[in-house]
Amino acid sequence: MDKYKYCESLTDYRPWKTREVLIGNLKLGGGNPIRLQSMSSKNPMDTEANVAQAIRIIEAGGELVRFTAPAMRDAENLKNIAAGIRAAGYGTPLVADIHFNPKAAMVAARYVEKIRINPGNFAEPKGSKVSFTEEEYADALKHIEEVFGELVHYCKQNGRAMRIGSNHGSLSQRIMDRYGDTPEGMVEAAMEYLRMAVKMNYYDIVLSMKSSNIRVMVQAYRLLVHKMIKEGMNFPIHLGVTEAGEGEDGRIKSAAGIGALLEDGIGDTIRVSLTEEPEYEIPVAKIIAGRYSRQARTFGLKAVDYNPLHPFEYQKRQSVEVNGIGGKNVPVVVGHDLEISSIPFSQLDKSGSEEIRFVEIRLADMIDDWADILQSAENIVLVSVAETDHRMAEHRRIFMELINQKIDFPVIIKNSYTGLSKEEFQIYAAIDFGALFVD
Repeated sequence: MDKYKYCESLTDYRPWKTREVLIGNLKLGGGNPIRLQSMSSKNPMDTEANVAQAIRIIEAGGELVRFTAPAMRDAENLKNIAAGIRAAGYGTPLVADIHFNPKAAMVAARYVEKIRINPGNFAEPKGSKVSFTEEEYADALKHIEEVFGELVHYCKQNGRAMRIGSNHGSLSQRIMDRYGDTPEGMVEAAMEYLRMAVKMNYYDIVLSMKSSNIRVMVQAYRLLVHKMIKEGMNFPIHLGVTEAGEGEDGRIKSAAGIGALLEDGIGDTIRVSLTEEPEYEIPVAKIIAGRYSRQARTFGLKAVDYNPLHPFEYQKRQSVEVNGIGGKNVPVVVGHDLEISSIPFSQLDKSGSEEIRFVEIRLADMIDDWADILQSAENIVLVSVAETDHRMAEHRRIFMELINQKIDFPVIIKNSYTGLSKEEFQIYAAIDFGALFVD
């Protein structure tokens, strides 16, 4: 079973050390802070609206601003947009978002500091082919290298950075034919382009694996980092959940996906994708990034002997049903109006009980014969309680111990928060609970 090769320790939070990439005057990756970014939602030909919106993003705290440029005229108009932003006194790096049009990428690269391409549609051979022989697959890669190589050469010579960003649901037919619409396909689509760039000695690259499905997104990013490590690479990672939505739902969904990866130490820049004005994305991104400094954080958890969680697959922990909780039931939610009376683990004896008992368990309880006591008990629902601010790591470790000891009582995850704003509470809780549901 593959382990978290990108985590040096299961007891500390340690960001995976990536190489530093320079985007205009902005250093990204390496030991730098998590960078915040957003994307203009205006018509690419509306220069005035794009300039005004970009300034609002920057003034909210955005450190990169992206613009879509689907056509040649849109790419050419980036000259006017960039000039307007610079004339207003802002030196923030600008990014062009390119799909289907390599020529537009070449034009855009004259005016912005970074080009984002989608390997699913950037330089795939035209046509409606469904299946590929090995020879046809190899020929397609040669064609991609010729087209992509031109952009790489220009970016290398002119100090432009690039993001290679796979999107779930927009993979090429060639990749779909071999890998399906899967995290493996998303990763391989990006790795093909990355290997070509490295062969050309071009390294100013950031990578992303976007999906609106949090589970797919998290697995794809983890697999991407695993693959890069195997091939001796450590390029920076851009995190985001595609089309997360608006309001509370969008914030919770984005936090759950982005936060799950930041908890693993993955992520150098983030974009919270809300269906709201993009300047409203930045305060949410600030709260998420603010939880994760570049300093290692120690929590005193002893090393685990075996990690039963597979980072690239989802498998629900098997549990018995106790009074409608666990088993095949959907997770229950216990709020203030459904308070439960629970007892500390120290008060649990080995005797059987016909009545359901809610038993709190902490990492500190998992000593001596704790597993024997639980294995001989009946009608138990465990209440997992974290005692530090690094709640997800504590709960994850409790689950590891339960799985390894084959203890299958259902578990209620309990977190407590104080001194937070409503939005901070939503985001912190989404990360702490959401990452565990992804596991």
